[in-house]
Amino acid sequence: MSAAKPFVIGIAGGSASGKTTLARSLAQALGQRVALLPMDHYYKDLSHLPFSRRLEVNYDHPEALDLSLYLAHAEALLSGNPVEMPLYDFKAYTRSPRTERVGPAPVLVLEGLLVLYPEALRRMMDLKVFVDADADERFIRRLLRDVKERGRTLEGVVAQYLQRVKPMHQAFVEPTKRYADVILPGGGQNPVALEMLLAKALARLGEVGAA
Repeated sequence: MSAAKPFVIGIAGGSASGKTTLARSLAQALGQRVALLPMDHYYKDLSHLPFSRRLEVNYDHPEALDLSLYLAHAEALLSGNPVEMPLYDFKAYTRSPRTERVGPAPVLVLEGLLVLYPEALRRMMDLKVFVDADADERFIRRLLRDVKERGRTLEGVVAQYLQRVKPMHQAFVEPTKRYADVILPGGGQNPVALEMLLAKALARLGEVGAA
């Protein structure tokens, strides 16, 4: 008897909306029963470019992402096969030479800015979630994160936000909200949202166990 299809949850939302915190909290609660595939690690490998050129890339445009590889890895996990997930170095603006093995699990969480953007990804999902947050709040969170964790300057974060993040959010991220089954305010700071997603996943796991 073949294994049951994983329950696939897609979690999208704007930069610093709380989607990553929500996805990680869900993964922590489910433990080994979940495979988490963050789209942030699937930026194209730019190691062939000098650092100065990497700084000029618009990382908020869909073309900055290796969507074909992300799709292939999601399909592999859906079919019960492990993948070698690339790891992205945000300080170097390119992929790390290291990878991380992600094994298949009964619940597959696809998380990232644009996971609801490709139709092929949406077709995989049993539950499509968009994490919503006020634009000012997202900007403040991004500013604090990028300065503290990614070695960015205040001036650089502000310039990137105004020139790329905000217009790309309006052009590509915000429109995917219409595909969501559920729109969640607050993201990782919303315990009710986490409880709801966890209950959905556990209910599906219960159905699988009873089959």
